[in-house]
Amino acid sequence: MNMVETALTNEQPLKLILKGWMEEGVGIVAVVYATTDSNKARNRFEELTSVVNEDNYYMVYSVPFDTDLTQIGHYPSIAISKEDFK
Repeated sequence: MNMVETALTNEQPLKLILKGWMEEGVGIVAVVYATTDSNKARNRFEELTSVVNEDNYYMVYSVPFDTDLTQIGHYPSIAISKEDFK
């Protein structure tokens, strides 16, 4: 949860919530929410994670506008395996 809190309070303006899940043995990652409002991001993250579902994994990222995200240290992504959902 510390990484989530860091992203929610980071100075970068765009808050992204990513969802990771396994489908037929393949890891899938999708952006499921985007906002510039940290409070909205926090509320949505809490809503998404309030229902216990071991098949879903969520992460929050804080990113700058107008930036090639592949050029920064760690851009929005989730490395997942089935073990992450246990």
